[in-house]
Amino acid sequence: MTGDAERELVRRGYDAISCRYRGDAAEAGRYARWLADLQDRLPASGSVLDVGCGCGVPVARTLAAAGYQVTGVDISDVQVERARRLVPAGTFIRADATSATFEPASFDAVVCLYSLIHMPLDDQPGLLRRIGCWLRPAGWLLAVAGQRAWTGTEQNWLGGQNAMWWSQADATTYRSWLEQAGLQVTEQEFVPEGDGGHALFWARRPGS
Repeated sequence: MTGDAERELVRRGYDAISCRYRGDAAEAGRYARWLADLQDRLPASGSVLDVGCGCGVPVARTLAAAGYQVTGVDISDVQVERARRLVPAGTFIRADATSATFEPASFDAVVCLYSLIHMPLDDQPGLLRRIGCWLRPAGWLLAVAGQRAWTGTEQNWLGGQNAMWWSQADATTYRSWLEQAGLQVTEQEFVPEGDGGHALFWARRPGS
């Protein structure tokens, strides 16, 4: 598949499975600790970009309720429509995050949870470099990405009729990409899931 075909597979998959993937009233679950830690690092009323925001639950909803200025980007029309309804205080953009543009130093934090791994691998380092630019000095990136390298497709994802596609590098490669983007990795954690898991990173743009 070409990059465009892969993006379309992801977009159609989330359009079809949006509510099954995460309901309107879903709890924060494992995200709760990460979001609490993020709020401890942010200035009051800070600006946060949620890359791959989905339906806005739980990231945008939690942060907006705490008084942060939240912008979300997602490739799925259905997910963005739901986010606008569920988190009316946020700003949500239907776009491919790998081609989205924002002014330099626009955000105090960028959140990218399980979304990089739905993007073509060749596009991921460039997006991380742009994220580094979008962050304000001393701004934070919270990202969950791949632990081991894998690219593949699952048919009838979550019991639906559509397929889903992933493409991820390994954790060492992601750490290298973050550092090449000018970010300082301050913490790295393994997040178990089933027989495998993912890598969580806290990375910071240098500055005061």
